[in-house]
Amino acid sequence: MTVRSLRTLVTCAAAVSLGLTAVAPAHGVEGPAPDPHNAKAMRDMATAIAATAKYADERQAIRDGYVPKGEECMTNPFGVGAMNYHYVKQANWGSKDPARPTALLYSREKDRNGRRRLETVEWMSTDRDQDLKTADDRPSMFGLPFDGPMPGHWAGMPKHYDLHMWAYKKNPAGRFHNWNPALTCPKKAPTPGKPAAAHAHGH
Repeated sequence: MTVRSLRTLVTCAAAVSLGLTAVAPAHGVEGPAPDPHNAKAMRDMATAIAATAKYADERQAIRDGYVPKGEECMTNPFGVGAMNYHYVKQANWGSKDPARPTALLYSREKDRNGRRRLETVEWMSTDRDQDLKTADDRPSMFGLPFDGPMPGHWAGMPKHYDLHMWAYKKNPAGRFHNWNPALTCPKKAPTPGKPAAAHAHGH
């Protein structure tokens, strides 16, 4: 019972600190966070986690139409952090439904059964005028504005907005920060026999 009370206290403290990060970004966590008093945002977060829990099994994501896109690992070009493999479901492009994320982000590493671990869920939306200097159509979810607009991350991807929720891996910069400073991509050294290298030179 004492442990439960302590856990409740810690959870409340975490919720309060998340609420304060938007006010005082200079101290530690810089990522945005929903207002814990925003009932719809809290409900939508719970919906997103409940709807995507089944995708802890990468095979289920592939069965449901999520397709690997881009590189195994993307490094933040403007600072620290990285994000891993994007699996994108084109039918969910532009979705602002918490139960229908556009992308699921999986680890580069595989477990002993040869499967990647689910880390992040992400919503993506096309920038209407494809002009990076305007943002009058910026979407929002969970009471938070999407990041962007930004260039596409792979061939054929339009300039877009996106919102990440690190639901399955801790992000020290905040659950909704796009880049995770605890992740780094491997150095681009030659790695003979690695599938990614083979694909890059294959036809």
